[in-house]
Amino acid sequence: MRVLGPRREGPAEPQIPADVTGAELERPVRAQLRTLSKANAEVVSRHLVMTARLLPEDPQLAYTHAMAAQRRAGRVAVVREAVGVAAYHAGLWSEALSELRAARRMSGSSHQLPLMADAERGLGRPERALELATSPEAASLAEAERVELAIVVSGARRDLGQPDAAVLALQIPELTATATHAYTPRLRYAYAAALLDARRRDEALVWFARAADSDQDGETDAEERLAELQGIVITDLDEDADDNGGDAPAAEPAPAASESDADNAPGPVGAAESDHGDVDGSEADPGDVRAAGADAAEAGGAQAPAAMAGAQELSAAQPGAEDAGPSAVDAGPEGDMAEAGAIHAGDSEPGDGVGPVEAGSRSVAAADAGPSVADTADEARPAPEPRQDGPQPVTFSDATTPAGADGGTER
Repeated sequence: MRVLGPRREGPAEPQIPADVTGAELERPVRAQLRTLSKANAEVVSRHLVMTARLLPEDPQLAYTHAMAAQRRAGRVAVVREAVGVAAYHAGLWSEALSELRAARRMSGSSHQLPLMADAERGLGRPERALELATSPEAASLAEAERVELAIVVSGARRDLGQPDAAVLALQIPELTATATHAYTPRLRYAYAAALLDARRRDEALVWFARAADSDQDGETDAEERLAELQGIVITDLDEDADDNGGDAPAAEPAPAASESDADNAPGPVGAAESDHGDVDGSEADPGDVRAAGADAAEAGGAQAPAAMAGAQELSAAQPGAEDAGPSAVDAGPEGDMAEAGAIHAGDSEPGDGVGPVEAGSRSVAAADAGPSVADTADEARPAPEPRQDGPQPVTFSDATTPAGADGGTER
């Protein structure tokens, strides 16, 4: 007769706020938990709510909640998908890939294929990411998921040192569509980053600006990248006030001019006086400085029309000025389509063009806009900041599509 020892306790579960009931989950997700006991289903659903709530700000803690749900309901597809999504956010590429594969086997849905492909990039295997992108399952993805997968493909091409192919991978109809969707800022940002990597700076500036215009929620750093490329320094006054321990000190009022200063108010001054002050080295009175500034402004305003007239004459004197063709800034993705043949010309290996490449080689993987890691396939890179050239994860609440359906719901 076999005698069982005491039951080994698992890791302590993270605390759940009292206001989280589990009813916040969508009905299709709660339906998948009906196979559990009522008490267990309630705890699992509360952990899933906390996972979704913490993903943007604390992915590590979100992953802890997802693992707590998995220990209670490891055979439920939506739970395994939640673990995979949380692991992806936390930069745990191997765990994310394993859990998302398990969820796909259980549910029959491939709507998380973009995350799986990007996890392959995270593991330093961009070739396998391209294989997933050309798999039969990829053809069944919804529009939003196809766009996310195209962003991953572009990043994989950049990982392989193929910047022109990375640009072509994003020249899809959704790039130039007039309607704005949730994926629009990321798509435009990824296209701008690919153009910059291909040394097409002027076009990259245009698309960084378009990404910033469509990014109302600040999901990308397109505005900061655009300012950096233009040499503009952005100063956050709120942060400066916080660094100084409160509100910025108010400027002290300028001292009032005395009667003697008013009587001796100077007229227009020469260049030597305005640059160096009084000859005897005494400090200039604030009233004198303000009066001199007003006179200088009037003088400058009088000279402005003459300067503009001179500029117009100079422009008219230059031959061929009106015949100049469009600048590089006006170039768009349509021009790249015409160059696609030139890129494919001479390609003899599957990995050299835009099509799928053979697996087995090792290359570096990029995080965010392109930082690389060690050239090792089995070594996971450290958890980066949110990847802006990777996909936006489809939340695990969408993992409700039955097997054989179209691959998930649109976000």
